Amino acid sequence: MSSTLGRADATAPHSTSHVVAERIRSFVAGERLKPGHRLGREEDLAREFGVSRPTLREALRLLSSEHLVRASKGPGGGIFVAATPEQGIGLSVSAAVATMLDAQSIGLDELLETRMLLEIPLAGLAAARASEEDVVVLRALVERVNAAATDHERTIEADARLHHLVAQIADNRLAGALTGWIVDVLQPRLAAVIQPAVVASVIADQHRDLLEAIVRGDPAAAERAMREHLVYLRDVVSAIEQSAQ
Repeated sequence: MSSTLGRADATAPHSTSHVVAERIRSFVAGERLKPGHRLGREEDLAREFGVSRPTLREALRLLSSEHLVRASKGPGGGIFVAATPEQGIGLSVSAAVATMLDAQSIGLDELLETRMLLEIPLAGLAAARASEEDVVVLRALVERVNAAATDHERTIEADARLHHLVAQIADNRLAGALTGWIVDVLQPRLAAVIQPAVVASVIADQHRDLLEAIVRGDPAAAERAMREHLVYLRDVVSAIEQSAQ
């Protein structure tokens, strides 16, 4: 790590370990360090920050809980970047949402409603902002989704990639990241719940409508197509849950 980071300020309002963790977090983000980048050995980092090794270990524990760093022992070992801050946040959010689902603190219907709040306006933005290259990639993906219509697992996986791509084309990084985190947690559970009920041809038609709206550069039509798709999924899940009661 760069020696320009300086020593941790023990007079800061937060504990010294939190200050050190924030310094490392900011350094990783500011330098755009990639996963696998070696930050240094524990003793070197402790000396650089002017803190004890127990204090540094607590800072690293905090960062490890955020999936940002990992420790490796042996020759060539040390502290390594495990994920970018954005990736780390995503892993933490996904884990928290998955835990809430498993504990039944929230339901699939609530996640689908949240997707509607995010993805409907994102579809409109995608239609307004899509480049010719975006359209080519999107069209190819829709064709792959349709080609997988007889394979339920592949259809669900391709559907997830499609939603990721639409959010990416919308070019709103925060909303896109939130959407991605929710989709990653939700799709496997949707696949398990709605497999007997979803008609692949219905999803294919909905994807085609969304694609055509984005190709035309029609935000209102893109929002309608995304709403129809997500409402369909929500209604299927709701019907299954009611029949199970």
